[in-house]
Amino acid sequence: MRGYDVGIIGAGVHGAAAAFHLANRGIKAVVFERRTPAGGPTGRSSTICRAYYTNVFLARVARESIEMLADFETVTLGRHSGFYRTGFLFLHPPEDVAALAEGTARLAEAGVSVELLDRTELIERFPEVALNGIEAGVWEPDAGYADPAGTTLGLLERAIELGAEARMAGAVTRIELADGGGAYVQAADGAEIHCRRLLIAAGPWTGRLVSLVDVHLPLTIERHVVATGGWGSAPPMPYGHADLVAGYYCRPEGHNLFLLGSLHSAATADPDRFKEQIADEEAAALFEAAMARVPALGGAEGRGGWASLYDVSPDWQPVIGEIAPDVFVDAGTSGHGFKLAPALGRYVADLVMGEGDPELEQFHPRRFAEGHLLGAGYRSVRILG
Repeated sequence: MRGYDVGIIGAGVHGAAAAFHLANRGIKAVVFERRTPAGGPTGRSSTICRAYYTNVFLARVARESIEMLADFETVTLGRHSGFYRTGFLFLHPPEDVAALAEGTARLAEAGVSVELLDRTELIERFPEVALNGIEAGVWEPDAGYADPAGTTLGLLERAIELGAEARMAGAVTRIELADGGGAYVQAADGAEIHCRRLLIAAGPWTGRLVSLVDVHLPLTIERHVVATGGWGSAPPMPYGHADLVAGYYCRPEGHNLFLLGSLHSAATADPDRFKEQIADEEAAALFEAAMARVPALGGAEGRGGWASLYDVSPDWQPVIGEIAPDVFVDAGTSGHGFKLAPALGRYVADLVMGEGDPELEQFHPRRFAEGHLLGAGYRSVRILG
């Protein structure tokens, strides 16, 4: 029977990032993946990279991730994350204003560059945006977007170069806790592998996997859609924006396209059986909201889109912690997993090796049973974390 210091279930961006940081430390790790790297929700992420969070720890991690993505060639020895720095504008209603000054001040202390704008400043700097229902904005100049598959593959390939192993196209069928900690993992090919420490980072499939060791996590799987558009006769918007009143986000995709998505909860779904195509009415609702906010988008052209999955925790904050002796989980990132993963992987790797940052404790799954839910975002827009 083969043995490894660490087994990682899931080769999405979280599993790949943890493998990368473990391999950088010389830890012998193996990655199990039921499909291909980034073959689940990671590959369908809209990959908005911003550090505008209400949770200061997550803001700091997101800032560190942006720095990694911007310097990805150096970090991974020549690979590309596809990171583009566009800047991102967050549009807030009057009821958020009281919290914004304090929130942006905390972010500045954490090293996140943000600028609080009143209505007059919004009109001057973003005249294309209609401000009905909007009282203030926050501008994050360092935000942008990246390539989800390229980032994941870059991290995983570098981890393999450093000694990690990858077992692709083989779902994990059994997990048995080992005496003294860790687990025995059995893959679809029948191989049984001893992992002295085990990390389960399988996105929407995490709940099923942890149930194999008699652990229940209150994760909900939601189906979220992304609509794509061409600029058509509309002036291209070189920056991204999120409308906390209309409840949508928009970002450019290269020079000719843009993406639209929702900021709110969505219908639940089975991760193995869900409609992967966007419906016409779903795309139309996003375009209508965007055109009301940016009237010039009336000249844009619909180009289809897709649906993907979020694994959502009850408070829309990550679920990270030890769930059995030397068995850990990293899941429940609730739609903001990609932007956190590159740097969060280092914190998770440290946790798995017994050196966890005390600030990770707030994300332990025990908080749900204890009733200690974390605050997140603004009102119903909890995805802003």
